[in-house]
Amino acid sequence: MPGYGSGRPAEAVPHGQRPCSAPAIRRLREDGRHDEALALARRCLADAPHDAVLCLEAAFVHDGVGREVEAVVLYRSALAAGLEPPQRREALVCLGSSLRALARHAEARQTLEQAVHAHPTAGEAKAFLAMTLRNCGHSQAAVEMLLQLLAESSADPGIRAYRRAIAFYARDVGRNWP
Repeated sequence: MPGYGSGRPAEAVPHGQRPCSAPAIRRLREDGRHDEALALARRCLADAPHDAVLCLEAAFVHDGVGREVEAVVLYRSALAAGLEPPQRREALVCLGSSLRALARHAEARQTLEQAVHAHPTAGEAKAFLAMTLRNCGHSQAAVEMLLQLLAESSADPGIRAYRRAIAFYARDVGRNWP
């Protein structure tokens, strides 16, 4: 690592510019300073276009300012560059969500199914997959998935009281009982 204690000099950062790092981009994004985060992300990616974490943070920034087309490219770059499991999970969900927003439903479905398969307890992936299933014309499957998610994860006392019944009916919500 360059800088203090490494034996190598730290990179010189021009006066008034932030150093390139994923945490710096994240802080700007979380502070609502989207234009600055976008500019920093672009500058950082110019120097390290294959850095998985930088690509992911840049994707978040682009997604947050409504640039989903660019975000999709960056999410894919981040995934291809190799992310650790928690970041990979987030990248898959966000990629699927962005694809859904762009009406690329088949790609969104494939991506979100991959996320659910790799992370079976990822409720957020199931929620976005349910929305995508609805977009693909599979409303019953979407409702069933959401009901199952509700039964599994709700802290609402009323839902908890009927959890078993909701989970049972979620398996075939379209069935009528004589």
